[in-house]
Amino acid sequence: MGDFDAFEREAWSGRAAAYARSFGMLCAHTVPELLDAAGVGAGVRVLDVGTGPGAAAAEAVRRGAEVAAVDAEPSMVERAARAVPAAEVRLGVLPGLPYEDGEFDAVVANFVVNHVGRPAAALADLRRLAGPGGRVAVTIWPAPRSPGQALLGRALEAAGVSRPPSIPALAAEDDFARTEEGLAGLLTAAGLAGARCATLRWNHVVDPEVWWSGPAAGVASIGQILQSLPPHDVEEVRRHYDLLSAEFRTPDGSLSLPHTALLGWALAG
Repeated sequence: MGDFDAFEREAWSGRAAAYARSFGMLCAHTVPELLDAAGVGAGVRVLDVGTGPGAAAAEAVRRGAEVAAVDAEPSMVERAARAVPAAEVRLGVLPGLPYEDGEFDAVVANFVVNHVGRPAAALADLRRLAGPGGRVAVTIWPAPRSPGQALLGRALEAAGVSRPPSIPALAAEDDFARTEEGLAGLLTAAGLAGARCATLRWNHVVDPEVWWSGPAAGVASIGQILQSLPPHDVEEVRRHYDLLSAEFRTPDGSLSLPHTALLGWALAG
């Protein structure tokens, strides 16, 4: 396991509940489009990779699919298994998931490719599991980030906090452009055919305390940065977060955060 993957395992360890009540609600927004792109409906055998709290698995079950789900984090597996008892939920890490070649008609991964150290190898594993003619669909966050997603990072920057060197980046040879073209190219490089990509846009309406609660609990890279800071610096980040949040506030005090995601889909060869 490389430094990037080891960091990801540590960053998500034991944080299923914190993720589900914060960023998990945001990520669930793309589930219908993701399943549509993979052709998930009644009788389809589908694998939800990186299931998290089980949002995509639950929707796939609702559609009448035969659902399996997998996640690299034990607390996510436990939570998804409780939330979606009709799905078979396992522990597994990309690449090299514990399933047979061509076991599924469709494989989906909602905001997973951006959390693995070898994205092309991860997608090749999804292609393996889908088998000939199977569909693979994934979502990622684009770059540059949308205004809503950038809010927390802007608060860190305004407080004078920079990304610490202890948080690894992808190796140059494994990185790719977070654009429609970049994601489609990555799908093609993984051996998938007819790759297509679309941009999804929506406003995520959320209580400001809920939005803060994710990083405050150490969720994702930004949460790991926040938890590494002394209390005074955390207070300073929070002060700037409150100030910057004003531009997104609605009359009832919620935040309306513009978000953008990339949806890519293709066929296994």
